[in-house]
Amino acid sequence: MNLTDPISNALTVIRNGSRAKKIKVDIPFSKMTEEIFNILKREKFIKDFKFIDDKKQGALRVYLKYTRDEESAIKGLARISKPSLRIYVKKDKIPKVFGGLGIAILSTSRGIVTDTQATEMQAGGEVLCYVW
Repeated sequence: MNLTDPISNALTVIRNGSRAKKIKVDIPFSKMTEEIFNILKREKFIKDFKFIDDKKQGALRVYLKYTRDEESAIKGLARISKPSLRIYVKKDKIPKVFGGLGIAILSTSRGIVTDTQATEMQAGGEVLCYVW
């Protein structure tokens, strides 16, 4: 299946899966979504993810995280920069999501990083998405 925007697809699958209280969701593999899931795992928004070989493109199986009250750890996801409209920020204009309670994920010249890491590295870039 050819997707125009694999990041939007991945975020939508996670959003729908968490609203439906699913334990796991499968998303078509891409290196960028794998890097985003590394960040989400490190920031404790998801439990884990792993690569599933389907003899084609492959898939990422993402295990969603819930609280004891069965509330999703991810309250919201927003795709910021789209293929039709790219959003770039300079190093001194990196956004803070909900005053630091959420994270912004950026694509910089040094890789895919969070807003905090980009500030520490003094690097701007393309704002991919917000997660809170």
